[in-house]
Amino acid sequence: ASPPSSSCPSPLWALPEELLLLICSYLDAQALGRLGQVCRRLRFLSSRDLLWRRIARGCLNSGFTQLGTDLAAGIPVKERVKVSRNWRHGRCHRETVLKWKCKQVVPFFSIFLMPWMELDGEYLYLSQAENIQAYRLCPGGTGLQRHPQAIFSGHQEDVCRFVLVNSHIVSGGGDGNIVLHKIHGSYSVKFSAHEQEVNCVDFQGGLIVSGSRDRTAKVWSLSVGRVGQCLHTVQTEDRVWSIAISPLLSSFVTGTACCGHTSPLRIWDLESGQLLTCLGTDFHRGAGVLDVFYETPSLLLSCGYDTYIRYWDIRASTRKCVQEWEEPHDSALYCIRSDKNHMIASGSSYYGVVRLWDKRQTRCLQSFHLSSPTSSPVYCLRFSTTHLYAALASALHVLDFTVP
Repeated sequence: ASPPSSSCPSPLWALPEELLLLICSYLDAQALGRLGQVCRRLRFLSSRDLLWRRIARGCLNSGFTQLGTDLAAGIPVKERVKVSRNWRHGRCHRETVLKWKCKQVVPFFSIFLMPWMELDGEYLYLSQAENIQAYRLCPGGTGLQRHPQAIFSGHQEDVCRFVLVNSHIVSGGGDGNIVLHKIHGSYSVKFSAHEQEVNCVDFQGGLIVSGSRDRTAKVWSLSVGRVGQCLHTVQTEDRVWSIAISPLLSSFVTGTACCGHTSPLRIWDLESGQLLTCLGTDFHRGAGVLDVFYETPSLLLSCGYDTYIRYWDIRASTRKCVQEWEEPHDSALYCIRSDKNHMIASGSSYYGVVRLWDKRQTRCLQSFHLSSPTSSPVYCLRFSTTHLYAALASALHVLDFTVP
């Protein structure tokens, strides 16, 4: 599109656009903002994504990975930089968008749900008891439509965890089963996977990996004619709480309860099921790993009962993490997510505390205490460039960072 016509205050701004962009590329965010107040042509020029991309890559949660990949294409980069300042300074609007009741087992004793969720474009997928419900986000992402657009069922007991990959949902349940649903269709597959609950699953490249309380991790085929066939059974000698497939589809990592003398973080070959390496040597007994997250094939985040977030670079060392951050209130960390660049978000075990971390700093950047009728862990969190969603035992909370 051609820029609006206007008279600029200096012959300098009559230069060809290519030269103007080169000159403006040396300006910081504040200077670009002031430049945009001069005239209409410079306002148009100073808002170009090309000028803001370099600035955005140094911001928190601006949609750019460490390698420069844009994960939020379609949203003006200048606007993302503005919202990033709100993430850094903790400016947001908080709202409880969904509530559900705890499961009553016997009088005076209740068991709370442990919800899990995935965020995909305009939809949020949330597990509630034995079902997974798809809620459409309201315009602006500030809330959910009252009724779910779709419900995916198949488990006889609660869904423990699920993943959403390539329009497929793969879930593991307390009934020991794995269920595969195709989102846009009636296709579904269910098969018995473990002797006890399936605590965690991941799905990539036509393969499912699962981990269970029965102290095994398994690799499953989804290829034609072999759907639900177990390719490998890994004896982990400990309960498996978390699992993730490497982006290279060559290996997977398991996070276990750390009740024995082996590392709770181990990497296994996806093709053979053989142990490749153990991560770390200084875990204390009981320091179970509750969540793991691959940023790249060689960069991995983990968290758990020992209150630390650890950042592993497999290229540098498998014996010691390259960075670590301690939860200030000595609480177990149930979940982590990163923007694959500078920001980490974590959910702790007490009082619904969500924390934001900047990898370039040693201390917590921001904390949000989400209201809850009881002290509940943040079981799962997901975020976009503008909103963060946190699932507690009885409610779903949203933090909206698009405030002025």
